[in-house]
Amino acid sequence: MCIFCKIINQEIPSYKIYEDEYTYAFLDISPLSQGHTLVVPKKHSEHVLEADSATITHCFNTIKKITHHYDNVLRSSGYNIISNVHPSSGQTVFHTHFHIVPRFTKNESLFDSLKEHSSEENIKMTFETIKIA
Repeated sequence: MCIFCKIINQEIPSYKIYEDEYTYAFLDISPLSQGHTLVVPKKHSEHVLEADSATITHCFNTIKKITHHYDNVLRSSGYNIISNVHPSSGQTVFHTHFHIVPRFTKNESLFDSLKEHSSEENIKMTFETIKIA
């Protein structure tokens, strides 16, 4: 069983932001920005190109719900929504997933604030601020 399946099954702890019948969303443990979130379908597939259309639709409905929420609580000015496919693109977990990377300033590099947001303390503070009840 892959690590994301274990997180979905709550065998491994996570900072769960949102969950419904089809998706599970949690904070990335190596965030590129405050609120960097992973949206994972509960139905396993290796990557987005192998997932069925219904699964992708559910994921994007969750992405929309989370980004609308983050508009209000984080006041982010934009988002990168990323899905890596195959190791050459940077995929390291072989379960379909989407990164939501909130952005706050124009032309900010994805890596500018990596150290600032990746401490366990900052991840916990972000979680308390942005989790969807």
